[in-house]
Amino acid sequence: MTLKLLIDTCVWLDLTKDPRHLPLLDALSAMSEADEVVLVVPQIVIDEFARNRDRVMAASRASLSSHFKRVREAIMQFAPEDGREATIRQLNEVDHRVATGGEAVNEAVDLIEKLFADSQPVPVSDSIKLRAADRAIAKIAPFHRQMNGMGDAIIIETYIDALAARQSDDVFAFVTHNIHDFSRQGADTRLPHPDLEALFDGVRSRYSTNLSTLLSEFASELIEETRFEREYSQAPRQLSELLEAEQKLTTQVWYNRKWNIIANVEDGEERVVAKEEWDRAAPEERRKLVVDSIWEGMLAAMRSAEEELGAEALGPWTDFEWGMINGKLSAIRWMLGDEWDMLDT
Repeated sequence: MTLKLLIDTCVWLDLTKDPRHLPLLDALSAMSEADEVVLVVPQIVIDEFARNRDRVMAASRASLSSHFKRVREAIMQFAPEDGREATIRQLNEVDHRVATGGEAVNEAVDLIEKLFADSQPVPVSDSIKLRAADRAIAKIAPFHRQMNGMGDAIIIETYIDALAARQSDDVFAFVTHNIHDFSRQGADTRLPHPDLEALFDGVRSRYSTNLSTLLSEFASELIEETRFEREYSQAPRQLSELLEAEQKLTTQVWYNRKWNIIANVEDGEERVVAKEEWDRAAPEERRKLVVDSIWEGMLAAMRSAEEELGAEALGPWTDFEWGMINGKLSAIRWMLGDEWDMLDT
C-alpha cells in the first residue's frame, strides 16, 4: 500500500515555523525515500511556497527576538537592581538560543524543497482551470465565502485528478490547515466542507487537518524514532559558554604577544625607556621603545593572567597549537558578530 499525499501550501509554510516539526519532516522524507509515501505536488503549491517562504522565515526568526528585546528594555527600566543582572543574563541566554535555533527554519525549508525536487510537479492543466472557474461561478467550496479561492480550487481539483487515477491498493489523503475554505463550518473542522465531502470516504481517500496524526497511523514508530534522534542531537553552546571561551582565548593570544615584546627587549631590538625619552623620540624611533610604566603594567597584567588561568594554559605553544588558538578565537568572534580573522586583543 502506498499513501499518496497532497499537502496544502499553508501546511508546508507552517512546518517551517517551529523546530518541533523537524521530526515530522524527517519521517516524511524517510517514507518518501522508501516509497511508502508519494507526494502529489501541484506546481501552484511550489510557486506559493517559494513566494511566501522568505516572509515566513523572517517572521519566525524575528518574533521571539523582538519580544525578548522589549522584555529586556522593560527590566532595565523598571526592575529593582537586586537580581536585575541575573535576569538580563538569563534573557541573553534565551535570546542567543532563539537566534541559534533559527537555523532550524533553514533546515526545514531545505527539507521541504528537497521533497519538492524529488517529486514530479503537477502542472495546472486547462481542465483544472475550467473546473476551478466553474466552482467560482457556482460559489461552492472553496468559493463559498465570497473570496478569491482560485488557488485553493486549483489545488483541490488537482487532488480530484490524482484520485481518479489511483491504483487498487493506493490510499490518498489531502492535508490542509485552511479550515475556513476546506472544512465544515460551525461544526467539527476535522471534517471536509459539505461541497467536498463526496471526495473523501475516510478509508481510501482521507481528509486531514493534522499531518502528524495522519502519518502516525502509517508510521508511528518511525516518527518516534526521528523525534528521539532530534531531541538527543547536539545542542548549541550557550552564550555564556561562548563568552567565557572567547575571554580565555583572548587572554592566551594577548599573553603570547606580550612575550614577543619581552623577547624583543631581551634581544636588544626594543628598549624600555622613561616617558621623557619616549616623548623626545621621533615617531619612527618610538616603534622600538617601550615606556617603563607601560612595561611594568604589562608585566603585572601577565602575572594576573598566570594567576587566573595557570601557567600551563599560557604556552609556550607549538605552531599547530598556536594556529588552533587563533582559529578558535576567530570562529567564536565570528559567531558573536565580528568579521573573520578579528584577532585584536
